[in-house]
Amino acid sequence: MSGMNLPLPVSRYRSAVPENVPADVLFCQRKQILQQRFVSEMLYGIQASQSVVLTKVARTLEEKIALKKTHERLCRNLGHDQLEQTLLHNLLSISKKHIGKDTLLVLDPSDLSKKYAEKMEYLCKVHDGSDGCVADGYPLMHVVGCEVGSKEIVPLYQRLFSYTAPEFESENSEILKAIDMVGQHVGSRRGIWVIDRGADRIKLYEPLLERKARFLIRMVGNRHLIVGKNQKRLAIDIAENCTTPYAETIVKMDHGREKHYTISFGFRKVKLPGHKQQLYMLVVKGFGRKPMMLLTTEKLTRSRKMLFKMVRCYIRRWSIEETIRFIKTCYDLEDVRVLRYQGLQNLMPLVLAAIYFAAVVLDGKEKLRLLVEHVFSASKRLFGIPDFKYYSISDGLKKLFDRHPGRPHRARKRSPDPQLMLFDT
Repeated sequence: MSGMNLPLPVSRYRSAVPENVPADVLFCQRKQILQQRFVSEMLYGIQASQSVVLTKVARTLEEKIALKKTHERLCRNLGHDQLEQTLLHNLLSISKKHIGKDTLLVLDPSDLSKKYAEKMEYLCKVHDGSDGCVADGYPLMHVVGCEVGSKEIVPLYQRLFSYTAPEFESENSEILKAIDMVGQHVGSRRGIWVIDRGADRIKLYEPLLERKARFLIRMVGNRHLIVGKNQKRLAIDIAENCTTPYAETIVKMDHGREKHYTISFGFRKVKLPGHKQQLYMLVVKGFGRKPMMLLTTEKLTRSRKMLFKMVRCYIRRWSIEETIRFIKTCYDLEDVRVLRYQGLQNLMPLVLAAIYFAAVVLDGKEKLRLLVEHVFSASKRLFGIPDFKYYSISDGLKKLFDRHPGRPHRARKRSPDPQLMLFDT
């Protein structure tokens, strides 16, 4: 699956390999080609149907066999035990070129609610963010790359797990898995990890400091920090007594309405008890009754511009919630009906790859800008293109695929290279 290529049709397989190849090597190569075919068909089907329901994906392929047989083949291939890790590593090897020195790596936990499911493997209790209640489902871990002052996104990581699965260790280990896998490709000095209050844990701070990762984490306020001459004080007490000499007015969307906030901000030098590394706590007042406390490895100075940039770094994290909603609603993620846990885990990077195609490949290349205009046009939205344009891109792709249905690996007869590339390597 290297490079996530669109594979050769199986009928051309014999001409694609050299003669006198040993039988075991031939078998492995044929197996790899069939796996590549499965990936390409799933990506096409997810985009064409705007759904992860396998029967809907199977219909878009329009194979000359019974729909039931296509569905069975997709189910069988979705259970491959190495598919998730292979896809995630391949996608990260492609997307790392979009990650710069100060790109924000927003790590955000989410959930996949399955209130009425009974036979799905390793269901566990999750907090349903949409309804605000506890329901059956699965936790999700997302990592999205973005820049301050830009609306572009780079989907990097998406993984489903369960608290009741035999291999589950802890939520901390799942967070570190995401950080390690992304860090393995982008490096420890590229990107700043931006995480909400759920990461305000010493069991995460210590590994992050050991890995020399750069981070900006919102604090709860009940943690002791070292300030001044080895004074140990609660973070909330430090924040309430911190001077905030700089002020700005910002606008935040709250339930579809603009809400204006006048905020003030400042910072204090701090350290974690038992650690020598110098850290900084950015204090922001004006969002609520309690000040917002952001612990960071980034060196802060008495510069209004620099401090406000760090405030905007965290505020940018809020907009990533729209990306999570896009993933769930646009591809009908919560309607997934795969029963096996392995299949559910393998499905997540396939959805991630579909999002990457819409958000980065299709929207980012000069040669594809004309196609994007046609995609926007095909979406035919009543009130034009919304602020979060990926909804329109996804809708437009579905419309185009509806007009030109068929299997994704059909190559043109005169194509000099029958192996099409979905993504550049």
